[in-house]
Amino acid sequence: MSPFRVVGVIGKRREPNLDLLRDLCDGLRRLGCEVLIEANGAFGRDAPAPTVARDELARRCELVIVVGGDGTLLDAGRDLAPAQVPLLGVNQGRLGFMTDVAPESMHEHLAAIVHGQYESEDRLLLSASVERNGRRDGATRLAVNDVVIRNQATIRMIEFETWLDHEFISNHRADGVIVASPTGSTAYALSGGGPLLHPSLSAIALVPICPHTLSDRPIVVDGQRPIRIVIRGVDRAQAMVTFDGQTSETLEPGDVVEVRRAEKALRLIHPPGYSYFRILRDKLRWGSGPAAQERV
Repeated sequence: MSPFRVVGVIGKRREPNLDLLRDLCDGLRRLGCEVLIEANGAFGRDAPAPTVARDELARRCELVIVVGGDGTLLDAGRDLAPAQVPLLGVNQGRLGFMTDVAPESMHEHLAAIVHGQYESEDRLLLSASVERNGRRDGATRLAVNDVVIRNQATIRMIEFETWLDHEFISNHRADGVIVASPTGSTAYALSGGGPLLHPSLSAIALVPICPHTLSDRPIVVDGQRPIRIVIRGVDRAQAMVTFDGQTSETLEPGDVVEVRRAEKALRLIHPPGYSYFRILRDKLRWGSGPAAQERV
C-alpha cells in the first residue's frame, strides 16, 4: 500500500474535541506528514493546523481522518467520495461502527497507516434524483447509508410503487421505505427488520417501514439496476425523502425518486487486522466469538 504524505483532518462541527485534534495533528507531523484541518468556527484562533475548506481538503489530501461519530463520517463521506479521497475514522461518538479507531490506540495505528500498512475497502454509495411532472431536477444527492422515504405526519401511511429499472416490483402502503446500501444495512434498515449485507456486495436492500400488509417484507436487489419509487395518492400530509438522516426534501404525489449505485465508491481505510465480522460482534453484539481453542 502507498504511504500518505498530505493528511487532512475533519472534526465534529459542534463541540469538536480540541485536545484530541491537537494530539492527532501533532502525531501526524511527527510522522512527517503535512497536515491540513477543515476550518471550523469552534476553533477560534486555536486551530491545531492550517485550516482550509472541505473542497480544498479533497483536492490536496491523500488521506482524510475524520474525528467524531458515525454521523460525522457520513457527512464527510458524501462530500469527499466523488474525489476518491480515502477516509479513516477516529471515534469520538458513541457506537463508532464506521469510525473504528479508538483514541487510545490512535497513534499506534497512525504509525502503521501513514507508512502504508493498512487495509482499504470500497463501499457502495447511493446516488438519488427526484423527478417531478416528468422532469428530473438535475441535482444529484449522495447517501452512504440510506435514502429514506416516509410521511412527514408520523401517524399516516403513504402509498407508493417500487420498480427495479423498468420492472414493476409492488404497490405498498406503509409508513415509508428505506433504500439501504450494504453499509447502511447495519443502521436504520436493520432496526426496520432488514437483512445484513456484507460491504463487498453490489446489492441494495428495500425495507418497508411498518407496512400495512404483513407479507410486505424486505427484499435485496441488484445494485447495478436503478430503483424507482413513485409516490401515489393524494394526502394532506406530504412525504419526504431523507439522505443518511441528515438532509431532507419534501415530496408530492406523482414524484419519482430514483436511487442507483453511484459512479464512485466511498473508500475507507482501516488499521491492519480489521475484520467486519468482529465489528458486528463488538458493536452490535451480533453472533459470538470463536472458542479459545479454535482461535488462529
